[in-house]
Amino acid sequence: MKTIFLQKELQDRTSLGIYRTLKTVDSPQGREITLEGKRVLNFSSNDYLGLANDARIKKAALEMIEEFGLGSGASRLICGNMGPHERLEEDLALLKKTECALLFSSGYMANTGIIQALMDRHCTVLSDKLNHASIIDGIILSRAKLLRYPHGDMPTLQKLLMGLGLAERKLIVTDSVFSMDGDKAPLKEIVELAARYEAMVMVDEAHAFGVLGASGGGLVEELGLGAQVDIQMGTLSKAAGCFGAYACGTKVLREYLINKSRSFIYTTAMPPALAQAARVALKIIVEGNQLRRNLQENARYLRTKLQVIGFNTMNSSTPIIPVLVKDPLAAVDMSKRLLQQGIFVQAIRPPTVPMGTARLRLTVTATHTKDDLDQLLNALRKL
Repeated sequence: MKTIFLQKELQDRTSLGIYRTLKTVDSPQGREITLEGKRVLNFSSNDYLGLANDARIKKAALEMIEEFGLGSGASRLICGNMGPHERLEEDLALLKKTECALLFSSGYMANTGIIQALMDRHCTVLSDKLNHASIIDGIILSRAKLLRYPHGDMPTLQKLLMGLGLAERKLIVTDSVFSMDGDKAPLKEIVELAARYEAMVMVDEAHAFGVLGASGGGLVEELGLGAQVDIQMGTLSKAAGCFGAYACGTKVLREYLINKSRSFIYTTAMPPALAQAARVALKIIVEGNQLRRNLQENARYLRTKLQVIGFNTMNSSTPIIPVLVKDPLAAVDMSKRLLQQGIFVQAIRPPTVPMGTARLRLTVTATHTKDDLDQLLNALRKL
C-alpha cells in the first residue's frame, strides 16, 4: 500500500510517453556500440572527439593504477589530495589561461558546489531558462533569489539587472553550448551586461570544452572572453573521454571553493588514474585541431542534409543536433524504428525539455564516417 502512489505516477508517465528505462551497452563507447546485444551505429554519445576508448588515455590510466592504486581513499582535505590531481589542475589552468583550477568529482557536483559556495539568500542568480538541471539545483541549494530569463533573451536579462541594486551580489550563469538545443549562448552580450551592472559571470562549458576554441578551451576561448568570465566550469566526461569536472578562475576563487564548496569538501577525491588519463586527454585536445575540424565538418554535413529533407534542427550550430518531433510518444516511436535499422538515437522528452518540444537528439563525433551519416539520413528519410 505504501508504494501505490509511486506505481500510479509511473503509469501516468508511461501514458504521457515520458517513462524512462535503462539500455545496456556491452562495449566501449565509439561510433559503433553493442546495445542490448546488437551492434548499432551510435548517435547518442557525448564522446565528441572519440577519446573514451583511446589507447593513449587507457595506457595512462593503467600506468597510474600501478603507481597509485585505484581509489583515492578520502576527500582531498583529508588524505586524498594526490600529485596527479594537482598536475591536472595546473594543466587545466594553462589551457584555460586562468590563475588556477579546482577539480570536482562530476559536472553535477561542480555546478551545485560552486553556486552553493558563492551565493546565499542575500544574493541573486540570473539564469538562462534552458540551463542544465545541475545549475538550477545549485541555485536552490544556495537559497539565493532565482531570476530566470527566456533562453538567450538579452533585453530581458538587462531589465532584470536594472531592477537590482549595484551593491547586491549577483551572478549571471549560463551554459555556453546548450545540451539539448545545440545552440550557443550570446556570451559577448552577457559579459557586457555583467560589466555594466557589476555582476559575476559563470559559464558552464560542458559541451563546448574540447569542441570549440583554437585549443579546445571552449566558447570562452573562441570568443576571447577569458578575462571577463569569473568562473569557467566544465567537464572531463564528454570531449575529454574521461570523468570529473573543473572550475577555473583566480587563486582566490580556488581557495574560497576549497573552504566553502560542500560538494568538494565532503566527497572522496577523483581516482588518481582518472586524473592522469585526463592529463593525456588534455594534451590530445590541445593538439587536436584535425579532430575538431572533422567534428565540425560532420556536424555541418548532417545538419545541412537534415534541413534539406525537411527536418527542424532548431538553432543548432554545434555537434548537438536536435530533430524536433514535438510529441513524446512520436519521438519514442521514431527512436525505436531507427534502432530496428541499426541506429541508436535517443528520444528526449519532458521534463528534460519543455512540453511540446520532444525531439530526437543527434550527437555527431569526429570518428563518424560520411557513410555513417548517410546511413542515418537514409533511415530518417524512411520515417
